[in-house]
Amino acid sequence: MKRVFQIGAVAVLGLAGIGVWKGEELVRLQAVNTLFSEEKIVSNFSQMDQLFETRAIAAGAPPVTFETASQMALPGDWQNWLERRAVTGIVVLRDGQIVHEDYHKGTKDTDLRISWSVAKSYLSSLFGILLAKGDVDSIDDPVTKYAPELIGSAYDGATIRNVLQMSSGVEFDEDYLDFWSDINKMGRVLALGASMDGFAAGLSGTVGAPGEQWAYVSIDTHVLSMVLRGATGRSIPDLVGEHLFQPLGANGAPYYVTDGYGVAFVLGGLNLTTRDYARLGQLFLQNGQWNGMQVVPADWVAESTQPSAPTAPGKIQYGYQWWIPADARPGEFLARGVYGQYVYVNRPAGLVVAVNGADRAFREPGAFDDSLSMFRKLADNAQVDGA
Repeated sequence: MKRVFQIGAVAVLGLAGIGVWKGEELVRLQAVNTLFSEEKIVSNFSQMDQLFETRAIAAGAPPVTFETASQMALPGDWQNWLERRAVTGIVVLRDGQIVHEDYHKGTKDTDLRISWSVAKSYLSSLFGILLAKGDVDSIDDPVTKYAPELIGSAYDGATIRNVLQMSSGVEFDEDYLDFWSDINKMGRVLALGASMDGFAAGLSGTVGAPGEQWAYVSIDTHVLSMVLRGATGRSIPDLVGEHLFQPLGANGAPYYVTDGYGVAFVLGGLNLTTRDYARLGQLFLQNGQWNGMQVVPADWVAESTQPSAPTAPGKIQYGYQWWIPADARPGEFLARGVYGQYVYVNRPAGLVVAVNGADRAFREPGAFDDSLSMFRKLADNAQVDGA
């Protein structure tokens, strides 16, 4: 068992020696163990800064509020869907105007909600920007060119493209419901103030050669951050602040959850308001343009949201940290996070749907299809209303 895993296991199983740990570490460990509990999940997702170490992102001036248009027709099973999927906040844009916005379960529009894996699409956006600037030479470079600490790890031999597509070949158990899964061990690394870089470098198991098969491996996104930090010598909060949030602005004071070394938890630790999540969708609907400025290169927007990863035939598809439905309609793609976080884009309908949730049933069969079906109903309504 890898050393960093051993650290987490000893900490959890050896609480009889509680005095060796700082009080704040124990608080964070308890937060990890109860983060998704039924009685705490909604409030936890709005106050991650009270549970973990964080780092602020410098955003531009508060953005001009989205204009509000006539409310669009909602599908007949709307209310039941909100309840089934435990939606906490939703913003629907049509042609850049709010046509529906609502908050539930005691949340409000000013809440900074945890993104979970929606954060991956933000990092992909930053990657496209820095690639165009020349900070990274090519996505076909090996990740070890920019992150030499990964030499000898499971990532040795993987290219940036492999990692962007989640085809790194690295063995990683993503089961949130298994206490001993890799994803939950990683959570305890955060709680105990250990190093995410060390965790990634300590992975040694593989399931195949890089590029051969697709497998969702969240730590891949952290490796992308190691590449960007190695290429620029700067932190991700500083980079994403300068290149995304300065031009876009933010309604709240955005921040990342970090490890004990101040390194951003880029694969899921971004915290924004629901309107700010909608802003990313609108940016990509507009091919990377915002207020006349090309924020994300248009060719990266197109390439990253096309299905390019070696996913199984007939299954949901993947680009560069963006999802594409198995039966995708033209111009349809989405960012997606556990427990019901979404940024859905339907370019022909001019539609963006940003959703925050606390859906503890998100892994049940049909849960994703339930939400995708609702987004498509909204897209159909948007096209009818806009006709």
